[in-house]
Amino acid sequence: MKALCIDCAVSKLTISAKNDDRTFTSIYDIGMKQSEVIVPAISTVLQQVDLQTKDLDYTALTVGPGSFTGLRLGISALKAIELAYNVPVYGLSSLKVYEYAFLNFDSPVLTVIDANKDKFYARLSYQNEELLEDGDYESDFLIETASKYDKIILCGPDAKKFETLVSSEDKNISTKFITSNTSQQTAEALFALAEKQKTAQIPPLQDYDGPIYLRASEAEIKLNSEK
Repeated sequence: MKALCIDCAVSKLTISAKNDDRTFTSIYDIGMKQSEVIVPAISTVLQQVDLQTKDLDYTALTVGPGSFTGLRLGISALKAIELAYNVPVYGLSSLKVYEYAFLNFDSPVLTVIDANKDKFYARLSYQNEELLEDGDYESDFLIETASKYDKIILCGPDAKKFETLVSSEDKNISTKFITSNTSQQTAEALFALAEKQKTAQIPPLQDYDGPIYLRASEAEIKLNSEK
């Protein structure tokens, strides 16, 4: 398979290309400057595995939850490739991508992304069984949910922040957290999950499909309050 994948759900932008058994991944920890580098970065990553955009079998990306700006930027970039070269785009849950490496562990996996305002985008699963669906949850609710288990694997870009929050809240829960302290590497998960969708003949993103935000933007909240 020849493919291009992007994780654009958080400020650390990950772009990876695969040309059969050759892969190359580049991570850009550049905060809000993603729009300045995404197009030249895609070109650079493809060159590293001797690929041209027109030769791609598919592209895939995290479609949310996550950063409003990053998700829109990633979808725009890959839909432009689709429009130019008829390359299908597969959209994947950010949280499912981040949990992928831990699915075979013998403990529930709680995956978190900081959503600000004392909330987290999160999901809880155990060996492919969904225990808590992707959602925008209050931290207290997630702590209470975690307390039902003896041991939980905590992963995602903001796993350490959630673990620190649990400690600072002094909830006196007995749950043992095994926290992934490494930088989240998503390339393998993006390729694997996208190819599962292709094999299962799950349709790629349609023209009208966009990011999965789970929460209204500040502009939407303000607009709704004025109605």
